[in-house]
Amino acid sequence: MTTAPSPLTVAVITASVRDGRLGPALTDWFTDRARARPGLVVETVDLRETPLPLTLPEPGQEPPAEAAAVRDALRAVLERADAYVVVTPEYNHSFPASLKNVLDWFLAEWAAKPVGFVSYGGLAGGLRAVEQLRQVFAELHAVTVRETVSFHTAWERLDAEGRVLDDKAADAAAVTLLDQLDWWGRALRTARAERPYGT
Repeated sequence: MTTAPSPLTVAVITASVRDGRLGPALTDWFTDRARARPGLVVETVDLRETPLPLTLPEPGQEPPAEAAAVRDALRAVLERADAYVVVTPEYNHSFPASLKNVLDWFLAEWAAKPVGFVSYGGLAGGLRAVEQLRQVFAELHAVTVRETVSFHTAWERLDAEGRVLDDKAADAAAVTLLDQLDWWGRALRTARAERPYGT
């Protein structure tokens, strides 16, 4: 008799910290779909609620106590996660500085884990931010999945209450993204258990 595989833990990261941001609405939309999928446990990280200073401590040095507390809380979520989804806008053909800062604060936590993207913006739908993030995550030894969910002219995709309007294409894209994230998440989790990454 085979046992059911253990749930896959996915951390969904809201990247924008600006006033008036659309990120939380898109995060809610995506996490609703992820949580409805059997075998997934979803945790959320809002970078506006978990600010880290732009000045990183020297190697081997501890940051101030408040920054250390935020770092440790974020580290715990990132370490638990088997996979990540980044919900990001496109700012000036790139991704938010708040996200780059968090990526720079951590290293081993990202390694040998898959990353998916939900992007949003104007005509490009945030895809230029995603293409740059693929390069950054490769340097962090993470694996980015091919399929994305992108919201073009995103402000037109929300109703008066700030909720994402029904969108069959976006729903289908989310299913495909989650399929790939689930496959890579389980495959890499098994590989890390058999042989720690980097050994």
